[in-house]
Amino acid sequence: MPSEFDLIRRHFSQPTPSAVLGPGDDCALLVPSAGMELAITTDMLVEGTHFLPTVSPELLGWKAVAVNLSDLAAMGAQPRWLLLAGSLPSADEEWLASFAAGLFACSTRFAVELVGGDTTRGPLNLCLTALGELPAGSALRRDRARLGDDLWVSGLPGRAALGLAHLQGRTQLPPALATSCLAALQQPQPRVELGLELRRRGLANAAIDISDGLLADLAHILDRSAVGAEIYVSALPPLPAGAALELARTCQLSGGDDYELVFSAPPGARAAIAELADQVALPLTRCGRIVEAAGGLRLLDADGRPLASEQRGFDHFA
Repeated sequence: MPSEFDLIRRHFSQPTPSAVLGPGDDCALLVPSAGMELAITTDMLVEGTHFLPTVSPELLGWKAVAVNLSDLAAMGAQPRWLLLAGSLPSADEEWLASFAAGLFACSTRFAVELVGGDTTRGPLNLCLTALGELPAGSALRRDRARLGDDLWVSGLPGRAALGLAHLQGRTQLPPALATSCLAALQQPQPRVELGLELRRRGLANAAIDISDGLLADLAHILDRSAVGAEIYVSALPPLPAGAALELARTCQLSGGDDYELVFSAPPGARAAIAELADQVALPLTRCGRIVEAAGGLRLLDADGRPLASEQRGFDHFA
C-alpha cells in the first residue's frame, strides 16, 4: 500500500519553475512579481454536493482547478499557483492518476503551477486554493458598480444547470444539446482571458463569476455596491433549442456551475466590449443596467414591464 508521500510524489509532483520552493517541504516559497498584489481564493468540491459519484475523475480534476481560476478571472488576476488539499476514501492509484491528469491539463492550459497541499483518508472532498497576481489597486471588485452602468454576461449561462438536470433525469435533452450542456457542467472554461482584458483595458467597474446562479451572484454586486439593477430578460442570450422553455429560463437565471462572468461597465465602453468579444471569441451580452438601490433587482420583459420571479441561486445552507 503506497504511503501518503508516495502518492504525492507519484501523482502530484511536477516542476514548479516560478516558485522558489515547490512541493516537498513544510511550505511552498513564492515571490510575487514587483508591484503586484496577490489575489487568493479557495473552493471546496464535496462528493454528492458539488459533483456526482459517477463523474469521471479526469473531468473532476479539470473542474477542481477551473472553479478556482474562475474566481481569479472575476477579479482580473493572472493565475500563478495552486494548493490542493483533499480527503480520499482509499489510495486508488488508477483514480488518482486520472484525477491528476485532469488537474494538470487545466493547470497547464492556464499556466498555473501546483506548489503544495495535503491529503488524508476520509469522504471524497477536494479543496483547492488558487493564487494570482495583478497590479496593485487594479482588481475588478464587487463594490465598484456605478449608477447607469450596463450589465453584461459572458457565454451562455444556464447550460451547466441544464446538464445537471439531464443527468438527474429531470429533463431529457437532445443528444447534441446534452453533450454541450454536460461539457459546461463537467469541464467549465474559466474566463481568465476575458477578466484580464477587462482589467487591462479598464472596461469594467465591477465583476463576479456565476457559480451560484446569475441572479444570486449579481445580488452580491448590488449588495456590495449599494445599488439596484434591472435585467432585460428578452436581451439575455437565447435559450437552447430542444430544452423545455420554463426549465431553460430557470437554469439561465438561477442555475449554478456556469463560471461565466457578470460585469458592469459604463455605456461608453459598449464598442470596446463588442471588439473584445470578437477578440476572445466569446459572446458578451448586454442584458441590463445598474439603477438606484431602492429599485432592488428587477426582471423586465421586452416592453419594460416587471416580471414576477421567486428564483434564486444555490445556497449550501438553504
